[in-house]
Amino acid sequence: MVHNSVLQCGDHPLDLSEPVVMGILNITPDSFSDGGQFYQQDRLVYDTILRKAEQMVADGASILDIGGESTRPGALPVSIDQEMDRVLPVIEKVRELGVVISLDSSEPKVMQEAIELGVGLINDVRALRREGALEIVSASGLPVCLMHMQGDSPLTMQKQAQYHSVIDEVADFLEYQVERCSNAGIKQSNIILDPGFGFGKTLRHNLTLLNRLDQLVALGYPVLSGTSRKSMLGQITERGTDQRLASSLSSAIIAAQKGARILRVHDVAETVDALKVLTATCNENWES
Repeated sequence: MVHNSVLQCGDHPLDLSEPVVMGILNITPDSFSDGGQFYQQDRLVYDTILRKAEQMVADGASILDIGGESTRPGALPVSIDQEMDRVLPVIEKVRELGVVISLDSSEPKVMQEAIELGVGLINDVRALRREGALEIVSASGLPVCLMHMQGDSPLTMQKQAQYHSVIDEVADFLEYQVERCSNAGIKQSNIILDPGFGFGKTLRHNLTLLNRLDQLVALGYPVLSGTSRKSMLGQITERGTDQRLASSLSSAIIAAQKGARILRVHDVAETVDALKVLTATCNENWES
């Protein structure tokens, strides 16, 4: 199977013939790295969000990923209304920036409202396993990113981090979710896969997945890699979340070399520059 190198994300085509950068916009007070950056006295400051989004686009982001519920290990769920109050006004404000807008959500009602507002991609850490999600995405005709998570909740996922073979079990899980989607009418050319770094995995599991990411790429679908600032990098470098730029760049470039086509990151400009170096190095037509 050969995946489609161009995804039609609503009004925007997304060319995945080379790796692209997805910029993270966490509209949350409690995300592990950047939670609360858009809040002032417990209220969202939309001008700050818009400036951040505009800067990410100027820095080279092809996708903006907007999420209203933290999925860090141990994170508590938020209500549907609270999630919608966070993300829907932001989608309205940034949808004219000329890039793909991605919704980072597992909640079908939020998906439906965001689709009506013009998002071009659904990014679900639970791989459309909540009741109604599969049907909504199928009806929309939009691309979807299916992620592997051990268990079904960030609150408990790290308590279940056990595998006989992490690469085989993640691949089996993702292939099963692809089959579910296909049976529900979602085109296989609209499917992206995400191994879920940090979602119910130990450091050893995460490193195995990164080292063998090409085996997931070989399944024939675009692969999204999201290691930016994660605790796996902190365990290796013994640095805090605000000191993980170098390790985030390293892991992103390794993922790209292994075949990942979407890099989900906090630091857009730096990742875009690193990818430019990788692309130039791999291009045999450059002049000496």
